[in-house]
This record gives sequence, C-alpha cells and structure tokens, in this order.
Amino acid sequence: MKIFFFSLFILLCAYSNAQVSFTAGDLKCSINNQGFVTALINTKTDSNYLYKDTIAPMVTVVSEGKHIYPIAMAYSVRLKKITLKYNLGLTIAISIQSKSSHLVFTIIKAEPAAAIEAVIWGPLPTTIHKTVGEVIGVVRDNDIALGIQVLNIKTLGGDFPNSEGSTWERGLAATKKNWGSCLQAYAINRNRQRFVDAWGGQFKNMPVAPIKDETVVGSSIALFSCPENVTLDELEKIEIAEKLPHPTFNNVWFKKSPLFGRSYMIASFAENEADEMINYAKRAGMISLYHEGPFENWGHFVLNPEQFPNGRAGLKTIADKAHKAGLLFGLHMLSNFINTNDAYVTPVPDSRLSQTGHSYLIKNINEQQNEIEVASPEYFNEIKNNNLHTVKIGTELIRYQSVTETKPYLLLNCQRGSFGTKAAIHYTGDMAAKLFDHSYNVFFPDIDMQKETASNFAQLLNETGVDHFDFDGFEGGLASGQGDYGVELFAKDVYEKTNHPLLIGTSISKTFFWHLCSYYNWGEPWYGGFTESMQQYRIDNQGLFERNFMPHMLGWYLLAENTSMEDMEWMLAKSAGYNAGFAMVASPKAIQKNVQSPALLDAIREWEAARVQHAFNKDQQEQLKDTRNVFHLEKISEGQWNLFQYSLSPMFTKEKNQKQPGEPTYSTWNFNQQWDAQSLSFKIHIKGKKGYVKNLKIQLDNNTDIKIPVELSNGEYLVADGSKQIIIFDEKGKQKATYSLPTELPNSSLGKHTIIFDATFSDDDPPVIEMQLKGFINKQLVFAKK
Repeated sequence: MKIFFFSLFILLCAYSNAQVSFTAGDLKCSINNQGFVTALINTKTDSNYLYKDTIAPMVTVVSEGKHIYPIAMAYSVRLKKITLKYNLGLTIAISIQSKSSHLVFTIIKAEPAAAIEAVIWGPLPTTIHKTVGEVIGVVRDNDIALGIQVLNIKTLGGDFPNSEGSTWERGLAATKKNWGSCLQAYAINRNRQRFVDAWGGQFKNMPVAPIKDETVVGSSIALFSCPENVTLDELEKIEIAEKLPHPTFNNVWFKKSPLFGRSYMIASFAENEADEMINYAKRAGMISLYHEGPFENWGHFVLNPEQFPNGRAGLKTIADKAHKAGLLFGLHMLSNFINTNDAYVTPVPDSRLSQTGHSYLIKNINEQQNEIEVASPEYFNEIKNNNLHTVKIGTELIRYQSVTETKPYLLLNCQRGSFGTKAAIHYTGDMAAKLFDHSYNVFFPDIDMQKETASNFAQLLNETGVDHFDFDGFEGGLASGQGDYGVELFAKDVYEKTNHPLLIGTSISKTFFWHLCSYYNWGEPWYGGFTESMQQYRIDNQGLFERNFMPHMLGWYLLAENTSMEDMEWMLAKSAGYNAGFAMVASPKAIQKNVQSPALLDAIREWEAARVQHAFNKDQQEQLKDTRNVFHLEKISEGQWNLFQYSLSPMFTKEKNQKQPGEPTYSTWNFNQQWDAQSLSFKIHIKGKKGYVKNLKIQLDNNTDIKIPVELSNGEYLVADGSKQIIIFDEKGKQKATYSLPTELPNSSLGKHTIIFDATFSDDDPPVIEMQLKGFINKQLVFAKK
C-alpha cells in the first residue's frame, strides 16, 4: 500500500498545473497555470521587474492572421518542459534548461503545424526604461540588466511586425514604452506556401515557396538578469554557452578587443598603387586598408581586371602586404546583389533568380515578337519598384516597357534576348516570371541560390586572405521573401564558411547578427564638407551604439584635394569626444594633390592614438563634442600630447548690396567674445559660382582699421592667426600667397565688440563673403591612460 501511495504521489508531482518558477543566475522567472509570466525577479535585488498592468504571455501564437494567447499550462517535472494550450486546438511544448547564467526556452512541439503561422516569445513587459537596447534585446537601469537573447537564426528579434517578418527599425528585440519596456522575439513557420509584401511592403503579394522542415519548432531564446555593470560579460557567457557566433582576434572576443571601434581607410586603387596606399594607411594609424570597389560584378564576385590584372592572386598579394604591415585588408561588396553582367544572369539566366511573381502566356510567341500576352498584369504593372522591367521566360530575359491595363494584357515594346540571353520561341502556358530588381540595376537570388552566393564570397575571402568587409546592401536578403531571416542567413553563411577571423560591418542592424558584427558605421561623405554631411545623423547614432554595446562610429569622411587641417581636426575632435571611430575615404590622387596630406595623415594618427589610449577625460570629451569649440592636438612625446582649445564666433556673411552713390556699403556685425584678451584671429572665405572680391576693410570697435589689399576668387580663403602675416589659400586648400600687414593685428578683449566690414565686389556674379573669428581658450596636457 505504501508503494502504491508513493507511486501516486510521484505521478501527481510529475505534471503540475500550478504556477512554476525557474531560476538561473540572478533571474527567477515564474509562469502561471494559464501560461502567462507572472514574475521576472532579480534575486540579488529581490525585485520583480515585470510590468503588471498588461498581459505577459510566455508564447503568443499567430494563426489565421490573429494573435492567440495561451489558456492553460502544464509542467512536466521529469521532462523539464511546459505545455501551453490555446484555443483552436493549438499546442506549444517548450523545454526549459537552467544554465549557470541564463534560462533557455526551446520549442520542441507545435501542433497542428499547418495552423501555426508564427510564434512570438512574449512580449514580456518590464518596468525598466532607462536604457533600452533595441537590437540586442537588453534593458538596463542603474542597478541591473534584464534581457532576451535569440539563440538561433530562425528566431528573430521583434514581435512579428508583418507577414514578411522584416523591419526597417534598427531593432525591435526590446522596445521602449511609457511605463518601461518590452522584450520579444519571434519565429515564422516557413514550411508552408506564403504570400508576403516583400522588402518592407514594397513588392505586394510575392509568392514565397516553403522551406522544407523550417517550422517554429527549434526556436529558442535565453532570458537572463545580472548586475548592470557586467552585462557585456553576461552576454559573452551566453554566446559561448549557446555556441552563438563568437568572433575573436588574437583569442580575445572582438567586443573586448583593442580593435573594437578602430578607424580604417577606404580607397579605390589598382594593384600598382597598393604599396602607396598601405603606407598612407599605416602613417594615419588606421586599423585597415579597405578597397572601395574591386569587383566587375557581384554574384560570382569577379574582380575588375583594370584594377586587378592578376585577379585573385593579385588581391592576395596586396592582402599579404597589408597584413605584413600590421593592417587588416578589406573590400566593399553589396551582399547578395547580382549584376546584370554576372554569370547568374547571362548568357543563360539561373532558374533561382528571385521573382516578385509570375503569370502565364496566353499565346505562342516567336523570337521577334515584341508584344507578349499574359494571363494577368499583376506583378508586371508595378511602377514604383520596377527598375529593369525584366521578365524571365524559359532561358530568355525580356525587358518590356509597360503592360496594358485591360484585356488582352500585353507586355509592350519588349526587348527580346536582353542582357545577352538568347531570344527563343515560347508556348501557351509557359511561365512568365517578373524578376526582383533594384534601382542599382541588379537582380537577386532566391533563398537557395543565396546560399551559393554566400559560398562564392566566402571562397574569395579564403583564397585571398581578405579579412575585412561590410555587408553593404544587407537588405538584399529581403528579396528572397524571407524577410530578416534571409538577411541574417546570408551573413551567417558567409561567416561560417570563412576560415579566418573577420572584421565585419553592415548597413542595417539585426539581433542575431549582433553576435558576428564588428561595427556599424553609418554616415556618408558625399553631401557636403566635414561639418555638413549628415553630421547630426552621425551624432544621433551614438545613442544607439551605447544602448547596444556597439562600437561608437561616426561614418565615412572624404579626404579630398582641398581638405584643410581645420576641417580634419574638427572631425577628429568629434571622434575623440564620442570615442568613435570612422572611415577615411582617400584616393591616391586626392592624397597626392593635397599639399597638406602629410600633416593630415599625421594628425589622424595622433588623434586616433590619443583616443584609443583614453587620453581624454570625461570633461574634455564633452568639450570636444561641442561644435562651438575648435581643437588642435600636438604630440609632445610617446603617449603625451598638448590639447589646444579654441572658440569660434558666429559666422558673419556679407553680400554685394546696391546703394545710392556715396552711401556707405559696409556691414556692421556685433559679437560677444567668449575668450580672454588676445590678438584678433579670423578666417575669411569666398563662396559663389564666379566673381571675386578685393580691398577688404575691417574696423574693430570703431577705432582700429585693418586693410587687406588682396583679391580673392570663388573658393579661396585667407587666414589671420593673430600676427602680421595673412596666409591666402586657393580653392583646393593649397597655400597660394602671403601678405604682411604693416602693423600687428589689434587685441580684442572678453566681452562685446563691433566689426565694420567692407569690400569691393566684382560686377558679374559677385560671391558671398563669410568671416569667422577664432580665439584661444586654453592648453591642456593629455596622456595615454593605457
């Protein structure tokens, strides 16, 4: 009898319908008998961080387009699993593992599979809102961190934002709320025919073929909590324990490596210019030399023969030289974009090129016919996102101009045998597939072919030793119709198939990709000078980087033929202030033609050395960020520098104005000087399309006249540094001439001043004059901290 009751006791304990709790590391997670999370407790603070004024399902199921919450939970002690029951007869079984630092939840059964479109882990609402890491899924306050981690490629950060499973947001694994934050992840049942609005909704109703056995089963997350100041350590533990990508350099995790957030040089150059560019990159203290555009095509990644006459052997020689010089060597590519001259397109197009959709031929067509009748205009009548207007029928690519709006639906003005394919006879019922394209005039692979293109790129890396690149055009993975899964899968395939450590950048951020990505470097240099090109955008990115344990980066800047030391040190000061790396774009020609290049490269090296060795304290960094301040750094000895700080007045401008004969033409400017008494220092810049100015006249405080009898054309400028000498520069920043004033420039004191300014303008196309004053603030000794 005792044995009977003992067995009954064991049986009753084996399955529990009461609330259950699981503990790992500093986290205690409780789930009630309905399948809702009731507590996310940090055991060190003994505080429950679950926000309780909303629901917290352990798993939400998406079925028939609706979000369905659990109605019951049973727990098996022996199997260490919970089983969640839902309406519509849906069941989700989840295994639970308690690791030393985190809890692991993995879906082991999801039935009936055909009825489940997707599952969402959570969303789990928390009361934490100070720091919300949207990419990595970690939220932090002053004391603790609480996070969700996706543990495989099929599990995406977010809350199933759309049927495609994609987002243009930087990240959705954690989202900020008025009352705190939410943690969430999801997985899609891809083992079913789907129709999605692809590329973030731009390509409507795209058919997506099933991926065999790729269901929600196997989707897995980790939940953890820890002290806030060891969050990165905890993430590393999870990464190693769960066999996530864990890139290292010299056996050090990259996110703790000295290479973290370092700057690099980008250039377009030929094989015979490689030694020169390696020397420039080395002189500038860069971590890597990165080729801006080495490919003739993407897809098979054939090198441009004009730049690389020796092909991949030549590329390998350059990479070897860079490595010998202590540099990484990189190249630019556009992920899975496929050029129209690639072997995947011509002369025989691959059957795996991605399609936005298809129809069928209504009539036979011969090789010359330029009007083709199809059963439906859908997919062909897309105007906004139709760049190449290309249809694939058999092994022929056909470009068309438009499609009629009413029956018969005709593809009009067809160009037969496009992109080097062969025109052929086609028959009634043959498929006419609209190819997925892009404004860069490229096509894309489907999900199977994408794996092959990833292998092609990894093979190039393995053959040449190239160890640095960006997944630029990363969004190309969306062209498979598989959303962010396609994006992340491409990166994972390249990473796993490469046989050496990689420095990897990206154009967009994704949650799983965070583990293998080295940096995120957004901000382009093509829209203005150093101070103008997307500068606020670059600064705004720094908060995202800080929230997500990403290296601070300021984007790309352009070292041109006319780049000045003033502009360069303006940017370098911001880099130091935000402790942010950057990419310096510099062609061999631009470096050769800029007379200041040696000094510019040396300045980059010294500022970068001071930054990465933590020479600037917190107060100095705040000053360096301030756009009203200007700085100059001079090396004293190894690891020691003098930091000179200056302040700028507002920018004053003068245009030619029409006056009555005899009426004064001067302008009056008032400014409040923020620096102590010192000799007047200023810069005058001439801006316009043509024209010139001459006979510059400056009067300070109605009693001191300064006459500068020089002529300046568009783009030229002069600098007065407080002495008698005026230095004149041409439009490319090259010193053109000097002029010596008859007397020293006057002193100006702290406080309010008035400047009267006049000049003679050319009659035709007169330019605009810009003048700005500059004052010395102080000099500080800074030195390397490590």
